[in-house]
Amino acid sequence: MGRNIRKRRSSMATKAVAASAALALGGGGLIWANFYASAHESNSYGQNQTKAANAAAQVATISCPDVGQKLTNVPNGAKQGVANELANLDKQITEAYARLASTRQAQAGDPGFVQNAIVGPLKEKRAATIDRIRINIQRSGGQFDNSLSQLAACTTQAANNTNAGQNNGGQQNNGGQQQNGGQQQGGQQQNGGQQNNGGQQQGGNGGQAGNGPVASDFVDITKVQANVKAKPGKNGQASNGTFSVSCGVNANKNFNTDNVIVAPGVTNGAHHTHDYVGNQKINAFSSNNNFLQGGTSCSNKSDLSSYYWPVLRLQNGTQEFDQNRDGGGKEGNVGKILTAQQAEIKYVGSPKSKVVAMPQFLRIITGDAKTTTNGLANANAHWSCTGFENKVQLTEQYPICPQGSKVVRSFAFQSCWDGKNIDSANHRSHVAFADGNGNCQNGFKAIPQLTMRLIYNVPAPVIQNGQVKNAYAVDGFPEQLHKPSTDHDDFISITKNNLANKIANCVNNGQRCQ
Repeated sequence: MGRNIRKRRSSMATKAVAASAALALGGGGLIWANFYASAHESNSYGQNQTKAANAAAQVATISCPDVGQKLTNVPNGAKQGVANELANLDKQITEAYARLASTRQAQAGDPGFVQNAIVGPLKEKRAATIDRIRINIQRSGGQFDNSLSQLAACTTQAANNTNAGQNNGGQQNNGGQQQNGGQQQGGQQQNGGQQNNGGQQQGGNGGQAGNGPVASDFVDITKVQANVKAKPGKNGQASNGTFSVSCGVNANKNFNTDNVIVAPGVTNGAHHTHDYVGNQKINAFSSNNNFLQGGTSCSNKSDLSSYYWPVLRLQNGTQEFDQNRDGGGKEGNVGKILTAQQAEIKYVGSPKSKVVAMPQFLRIITGDAKTTTNGLANANAHWSCTGFENKVQLTEQYPICPQGSKVVRSFAFQSCWDGKNIDSANHRSHVAFADGNGNCQNGFKAIPQLTMRLIYNVPAPVIQNGQVKNAYAVDGFPEQLHKPSTDHDDFISITKNNLANKIANCVNNGQRCQ
């Protein structure tokens, strides 16, 4: 399995400063207003927005169709080759976004620059890469959907519509079951594009590295209406037990920027940094053959499962260990990495049925790291504050918590399994959420639902004159602009000594186990 060799380039933060200077010199005095306000977010403040007439023409980010989400079947012999090519697609977008951020002056002087110098060449690279995916699949005897070739072309999103086309349907609420309908949220507004976090000059896209977050990504949670729906009712077949595991908070700083589920065999396949708890030897080159050799941070030594999530950073000017590395500062993920004060991991049952044990090496990804371009269909981010979790859960904004309250990230994973596969080509089809009543559909079986709750002590951001100070943000792909909705969580079930069955039996018997 070959490594993904990446060219060295200057940091995103440096490019953002250059972009800021370009705007000042050649951008016509642009006011970067409301860069990331969703088209469907309610505005409970009624504030006026300041928006220059020509701001709409300015490109905020690059939006490319997610080819991996469209794959339905990849033959075993093609899986590694396809994974490498999907990683190449992500690398190409990352590099194109970096070029977008560093050429603002050229863009101001030439209306066709973005199309001719960035988006056009990107389409050609993507077309060649998608064709290599086709060759890999067909060479291994698989069928290639020729419509995937139409996904080569990318578009740009302007400053005033970076969330265009997103919807609030299919969100998950505090009970962890799939719900229909959106979450009502308050909306902070942004009147200026340059910020001062940690004394650094900021670019038009906001944030310490010039790619978010911005003021409209934050909301005072005390001003948001309650939006948490009631959990589905339980019947006589409900599995009422819980099984808690204690695996620490990654205090030993076990980080990497790989993603063995999505990009096996590819270094820096995630393009952002993950916290890892549980299995201590997970990286791009781990596999079913050596998962059981990893050791674990969990108190139950039979639990070698891997629990990993993007780090949360305080954008205060701190030069972290990865400031000049891929996946870190070179890709717009900057600032002090915050370690959760608590990481509560618990398996819960189904309100409608007994559960079956998770199969060995089952992989689940919950949420979507690319919601800025994919929309919210697979979003499963839940942001709140201690004392507010049963009332308010946010998907599209980071909470500003009142004094004495702490930031909470929570996840409720898919709880239905197809009964056959430990993974799928798009890493989603083999698992699903229960419906609004708590039932698994389409012949899927209920499994213990993994839930996670991460609690952070975060200095409260301050919004002043449309700017944010003390911003915090979750790591992500640079073109995703550090949106709160891109938060996601990853899991690989790895157990020994019959632990998977013990978890299922505990949940089915209504016990409280650990």
